[in-house]
Amino acid sequence: MCAAGGQSKRYEEHALVLDVRMRARSATVSGREGTMVTALGDGRFTLLEIMASDGAAPRPGQRICIGREGRDGVEAVLGRIRYAQASPAAQAELRGAVEKIVGYQEERFVEYVNAAGPLTQHVHALEMMPGVSKAQAMDMVEERQERKFSSYRDIEQRAGIEGAAGRIAQMVLDEITGEARTRLFAKP
Repeated sequence: MCAAGGQSKRYEEHALVLDVRMRARSATVSGREGTMVTALGDGRFTLLEIMASDGAAPRPGQRICIGREGRDGVEAVLGRIRYAQASPAAQAELRGAVEKIVGYQEERFVEYVNAAGPLTQHVHALEMMPGVSKAQAMDMVEERQERKFSSYRDIEQRAGIEGAAGRIAQMVLDEITGEARTRLFAKP
């Protein structure tokens, strides 16, 4: 069983499987061959190459434990990969994986909306959400000053931001793919 504690500052504890390649060579560690898994860490949104244990059968979309303790079906976390290094299948699964993580970590992202501040003198962090204008960002700031947001639905209803979870997921996806101006969630 994977450790249930808080997210490590350096390492991912859990990841969602994006792609599985049987009898493949590692892209990150020379000489390693076996079942190679491309996965997305659900804490720091790190793209990882993982070597599955013999007999393990991970499936795309499956959440696996990759922490230092309690790994089941994971031989080794071989290293980080860049988006461009990920297989077309992994790239195709990425959006769904990000949406899934943003969905089950609602509290984390609502807290971000409640705490986000200015990035520069002219740009607020809430403006990093796709489709959110400066005026809408300021509306969110005003609403959260009266009462903190409690859910994505609360953000949508009180601040008029349609599809809040989808906008956050797109922001994270843009960070992973390198299309974002700045990184707030996905670590390089």
